[in-house]
Amino acid sequence: MGHLRHYLTCFILLTALPCLLSLLRCEEGQSGPTYESLQEVFDRKPLRPSVNLSTPTITNISFTLYAVLGVNEKAQILTTFLWLRLYWFHEFLIWDSENCDDVTRISLPVKELWTPDIIVYELLIEEGPCVDDDVSQACPYVYVNHTGHIRYDRMLRLVSACNLQIFNFPFDIQNCTFTFGSYMHTIKDVRVSPALTFKEMTENSQRYLQASGEWELVVILGDANILKFGVDEWDIITFWVVIRRRPMLYVVNLIIPSSFLMIIDILSFYLPPHSVDRSSFKMTLILGYTVFLLIMNDLLPSTANGTPLIGIYFSVCLALMVISLLETVLITCVLHHNSMKYREVPRWVQVFVMGFLGRLVCYRFPDDLYAKSEKQDVDLWVTTPGDSTSSQQTASGSGMVTLDVPILRQISKDLSDMHSYFSVLRKEDQLQDQWCHVGYILDFLLFRIYLLIITGYALVIIIMWCIWMNQ
Repeated sequence: MGHLRHYLTCFILLTALPCLLSLLRCEEGQSGPTYESLQEVFDRKPLRPSVNLSTPTITNISFTLYAVLGVNEKAQILTTFLWLRLYWFHEFLIWDSENCDDVTRISLPVKELWTPDIIVYELLIEEGPCVDDDVSQACPYVYVNHTGHIRYDRMLRLVSACNLQIFNFPFDIQNCTFTFGSYMHTIKDVRVSPALTFKEMTENSQRYLQASGEWELVVILGDANILKFGVDEWDIITFWVVIRRRPMLYVVNLIIPSSFLMIIDILSFYLPPHSVDRSSFKMTLILGYTVFLLIMNDLLPSTANGTPLIGIYFSVCLALMVISLLETVLITCVLHHNSMKYREVPRWVQVFVMGFLGRLVCYRFPDDLYAKSEKQDVDLWVTTPGDSTSSQQTASGSGMVTLDVPILRQISKDLSDMHSYFSVLRKEDQLQDQWCHVGYILDFLLFRIYLLIITGYALVIIIMWCIWMNQ
């Protein structure tokens, strides 16, 4: 009977020994666990703090996105600043708060305790996957509750890989992933899970990003997965951080000045092409637009994956300005070509351009005064020798000075030559005016086509951006 009691006592002691070892000791008159009991825990730092090693240590992860420090579209790199917070359970750091002067939480040096090797899989540094002190400033202490739960805070400057999409720049939305998990411990040793809900993490981060830089946080989402390499499995949690660029800087510095230059190019069509060198004005405008693009080139993102929509917008605007210059050159050639005024306007040009296109663009022709003036001049200047004789007789009968018939004939011949010369000049003016009307009709038609193209192009750009913003 005594031997049975002895074996039963030994069995109870051996069963309760792990629990006794997991409780820290407190002394009367001392707040918190004793230094000796804590030192025993510090000596066990190399070992995972679990009484039963088959039970995995659960690590809860949460972070606050404090700032977006930089976005490198060409290298596909995102630089952020995070406040990372880790929670895990240490089974050897448990004490009775009632016996320890109601001390429920103490701070301990992190270098004396076992910590989970949680890394970010998208982290890009040259040294390796672990974060060094130059990149991340780790807090040297952790908070430990009397229940054994540890909270570890650290500030993390994260340089991570991200698939950046810049087609909708400056109205782009980027979706980057942060994957947290253990580097060495498999799913049998360390499990990870979110410490807060994704909505709470989003709200906490939005409070800091509202007044920070050109990016704003849209939402933080996440999902837990298992990463497999061969026969081993790692527990990971993936966070999707969706950020949106604030486009006001680029709208003011890029889109609005470009729109002003395009409006000036459109208004330049109202300059009279026959009296003003419109082509020189448009060439100066194109030169100014090119200088504008060179100055603003640093603000545009560059990447090998594609061209942003705003770059296509600038290229098309420059192409439209060149097309308007070519149209001005064509109209100037029609209006001011020296050989045009000596050439008759072809019949098909009169029918198609001055007839059909003139009515299409609602062109108003001025009153034709040349026919009336020509008829009056013919009645005034054209005379015959018989008329000269009668004029001589009438003048003699009335007592006026009489002239010889040869002199009158010479005067009549000179008047006929003058009339022929003026008729040729008038004919040239008529031909020049006809070509001017042809040029004006073509100018009105091409201007309306150019305006229609620009309007359609602007509507397409606006609709594309509106569809993107409403997604």
